[in-house]
Amino acid sequence: MSKENINLPKAPKDLCFMELEFIQKNFNVDTFLQEHRKSSKLETMRDDLGIYLKLLRSAMIDLINRDYIDFVNLSSNLIGLDTAINDLQTPLGQLREEVMQVRQTLDDEIAAVSNNINEKKKIREYKQSLFSLQHIYKSLNKLSSVLSLNAFLESPTKIDILEQAAAELNLLQFHMSRCKLDIINDKKKEGEQLEQSYMMHLNEFFLACIQEKNSALLIRCLRIYVILDKIRDAENLVRKEVVGPLVHNVINVENIQIDLLGLQSIYNRLLNILSVELKQLLYITLHPNRFSVKGFNFLVNSFWIDVEEKIEQYIKCIFAPGDPVLFHSRYVATLEFLEKLETECVTPDSLIALKENEQYKNFLKKWNLPVYFQIRFQEIGSVVESILTKSISPTSIKETLDSLTQNEFSLHATHVVWENLQRIWADDIYLYQLFHQFWKFGLQICARYQTWSQTALKEVWSMESDVGNFNKAEHSTKLNFLVCLYKDIEKMIKMLPFLLETARKKLKQQTPRVLKLLEDSLDETTENLRTLLPWVSEEIVNELLRQCVTHLKQVSDIPRLFRRTKRDVPTKPCAYVKNALAFLINFHSNYKKVIPDNVNCWLESAFSSLTEHYLASVTDVLTSVQKTEESLRRLKKIRDKSTGALSSEVQGISDDEKIRIQLQVDVQAYVNMISEIEISTSNVRYIEELLHAAETSTRRDTDENTHLT
Repeated sequence: MSKENINLPKAPKDLCFMELEFIQKNFNVDTFLQEHRKSSKLETMRDDLGIYLKLLRSAMIDLINRDYIDFVNLSSNLIGLDTAINDLQTPLGQLREEVMQVRQTLDDEIAAVSNNINEKKKIREYKQSLFSLQHIYKSLNKLSSVLSLNAFLESPTKIDILEQAAAELNLLQFHMSRCKLDIINDKKKEGEQLEQSYMMHLNEFFLACIQEKNSALLIRCLRIYVILDKIRDAENLVRKEVVGPLVHNVINVENIQIDLLGLQSIYNRLLNILSVELKQLLYITLHPNRFSVKGFNFLVNSFWIDVEEKIEQYIKCIFAPGDPVLFHSRYVATLEFLEKLETECVTPDSLIALKENEQYKNFLKKWNLPVYFQIRFQEIGSVVESILTKSISPTSIKETLDSLTQNEFSLHATHVVWENLQRIWADDIYLYQLFHQFWKFGLQICARYQTWSQTALKEVWSMESDVGNFNKAEHSTKLNFLVCLYKDIEKMIKMLPFLLETARKKLKQQTPRVLKLLEDSLDETTENLRTLLPWVSEEIVNELLRQCVTHLKQVSDIPRLFRRTKRDVPTKPCAYVKNALAFLINFHSNYKKVIPDNVNCWLESAFSSLTEHYLASVTDVLTSVQKTEESLRRLKKIRDKSTGALSSEVQGISDDEKIRIQLQVDVQAYVNMISEIEISTSNVRYIEELLHAAETSTRRDTDENTHLT
């Protein structure tokens, strides 16, 4: 009974359960108790179950009372049913016996028919075997007479006889396969002997046609091989009798050692065999636009297999990667040979047959390209590493200052790195099968150059007379090295796209995805190199500042020049101004014509930092002067009070005024010298502050003197 037909009495709402829970398919007493125990006690659950039990009993009594008449009628209708069932058992048993008898009769008839069919089948097979045996005798006699040695050799229409014999031999093999008699075993031996004799004549005639280059007879011979299903035999015959001796004369160690071209000459001679000895066969069997015989592949099964085996047997030394130059030339020559061999495959099927040939695949695997790459990696990497591990010195600079404006690199390290980056893609080193490894190798060299540049910036140089060296034609200072490094990095960044273009030309399959990967990887390398430029510029500015800032210490000596010395009012700047700017002026004169944009940028940064130091020194001196002046003024007032004398008028210019004037003259000279080398003072930080500090001090000094007066 389904849930829809069950009408349970409705449980009161205050009970701890619902009436529908008892008719669920997954109802379980333990689960029921465990779930409801969380919300009510066991005693409450017992009382609720008792209440619902009373409801169920009342409902059951009501159901019986309502359907009482139906229950009584059902029981009365079942009276005498067992007697009726017993009366049916006897006729049903008789019917069952009759059905079993009919079934047995049918099985016996089926067995008899099957036996008759099998007997007729055996008789039919026997008749067929007798018929085939009759044809076997006829075919054997006919073949024996046709293949009679004397008559066969003297026949002028030998190909006609071969075609007739092929048809008869094919018929003989057909009937032998159908004949099931034991007597056929003796005839099989005779048939095999006749087949061998026939194949000997056919092979001799086939080879003669190849020598005579008779296309018509060759086509008829090849068709005979197809009829007899002897395609592989024909290919092996050509390999053994035609290709084998020719290839053996070509492939040997002596030819590699004696011939100047070596392996290239061997491959040329092998291709000559294809174009001369096998040209007609390949034309007949492979050319798609000509009348040809299908099913043969002399290029692979006759020529290539024999060539590969003899290379493996006689000149296995060509696979040795110990000498990378020799290995590269031999491998390239081999690839050219294989490409020309593939061009001989004029149909897609023949090309697939060549590339899928197991010996072809194994031949390519014998070339140990990973070892060759490792040798080249060590060879090129050692050159790069040897130059990049040298200590930085004046000899690291390759060219004069004029090279900065040319395409040549100024540092030996950069020059060697770029040469080897190009060398990777040279025709005598690069192999397209190793494209991804060579590309990665180039990126590694760039990364190594970046690391070297970072290390070079941190390296400490020995002390040297920088100013003197700048008057020489070839500079040997750290500053010159930094400038050359900056320009070399710039040139390297500009030339890297040329490297990408070179790689693109070497790439055979230029898919958009591959090109995108190449561009992204090179862009990342370029960006890494570009991040070095601000760092190098900072070091150049620091080096410029280091040579100049020491002279600004003389600013603190100005007060000693004028205190109690009775010197005249200063009108000329002190020597320290010229000395502090001499190095920057020399740097400007040496590099302005070569790299004007970079020089202006570096000098503006250097002047900004130098001006900041200068402003600090001037401020310190002015502060010290002001404090000294105030102290002297207080002492004078105290002395005048003690003596009772009136303050006398200031006579002339005081020493402090001279100090301030000297500072103003120096500052103005400093600014003028910057302007003289065509550096815009508006781009130099702290210039305005410096001028303001000097002018304010002298103006304040004048105001104070006026006030005192």
